[in-house]
Amino acid sequence: MEIAFALDTFYAVMAGALVMFMAAGFTMLEAGLVQKKDVSEIVTKNIGLYSIACIMYLVCGFMLMYPGGAILEGYLPKIGTSLGLSTSLPNEEIGMPYGMDYSQQADFFFQVVFVATAMSIVSGAVAGRMKLVPFFLFAIVLTGFIYPIQGYWNWGGGFLSSMGYSDYAGSGTVHLCGAAAALAVVLVLGPRNGKYAEDGTSLPMPGSNIPMAALGVWILWLGWFGFNGGSELIVSTEASAIAVSQVFLNTNMAASGGVVAAILLSLILTGKMDVTMAMNGAIAGLVAITAGPSAPSAGIAVLIGALGGALVYFSILFFDKTLKIDDPVGAISAHGVVGILGVMVVPFTSDASFGLQALGVISIAGFTFIASYIVISVIDSFVSIRATDEEQYAGLDNSEIGVEAYPEF
Repeated sequence: MEIAFALDTFYAVMAGALVMFMAAGFTMLEAGLVQKKDVSEIVTKNIGLYSIACIMYLVCGFMLMYPGGAILEGYLPKIGTSLGLSTSLPNEEIGMPYGMDYSQQADFFFQVVFVATAMSIVSGAVAGRMKLVPFFLFAIVLTGFIYPIQGYWNWGGGFLSSMGYSDYAGSGTVHLCGAAAALAVVLVLGPRNGKYAEDGTSLPMPGSNIPMAALGVWILWLGWFGFNGGSELIVSTEASAIAVSQVFLNTNMAASGGVVAAILLSLILTGKMDVTMAMNGAIAGLVAITAGPSAPSAGIAVLIGALGGALVYFSILFFDKTLKIDDPVGAISAHGVVGILGVMVVPFTSDASFGLQALGVISIAGFTFIASYIVISVIDSFVSIRATDEEQYAGLDNSEIGVEAYPEF
């Protein structure tokens, strides 16, 4: 039993480390897809939001998301002692007496890196025109309160899980939540200065570094094995080891399907293979499989990923050219629109109900969007969230950071 406990604890920690590394992936992806004059600000934003997420989840987020475990199974004293706010508890009082298959420190770490992932989605969507201070204020509320409340509905024993809603690793709980929050902020924030002409035509604003963005996608792809694979939670039994292996396989195949679908669509419709669409295709495939990565066969996973890659292609164009919603990295489409797809395809490979899956989508997206819109509007009434046209023209590195990422330019 102790060997299994140690193995599962190690697995949870290592899976969490992979998910933590996704923060680097988001940073590189966003830095590569924004203009050179905004790269230092993006890097600062991502380092800051990750740190804020960790602290806020420790302070209150974890207890809001898992109130039953926090109170009934001793998490409140553990959070206050074993995690650093007081003296440590004796080793024999950690983990097994509370009925867990792995240590609760590992449990907290694995959960907290998911919170940061949701907030990273907002970072990409608001790039190039949102000031740092209001962004960090919003990060405090999203990671400490909004995310944990809707997370409780699915993973903490709330009404969605009790009714039968199924979301294995968070196509809805993490990705749709982050995208709904991003959409709310973007609607208040408005587009980047110079993004749309007077007649509404979308003007290109090329990214600073495509290889850097591609590196970000590769890092995210790698980190997703921890994101989905770690959500099996244990690996010490034959059944769980097989399940984890299937999740890894399906996660990889879905991403591949997303890339191929996006490349083919780009080639057919434009005559060229758009590298940015290929990158978003990979992310879309990963998001699409996240709600149910353990049940499908590898071939079905390819199809699910391909659906995500096709959907993100058209969604990015629709948001940009039709709705005039400026999303520099396609985050709302890749994580939100495809997040809905991920949740809704689960019944095809499981006994989940389409109605309950739809209820989950509406509940998560609706609550997160409304709460985020209210919060960001309140913040904007006290501290302007948008950089001025002059600040955007000079670059947020200049006005917000004082350190240029590419001083030679």
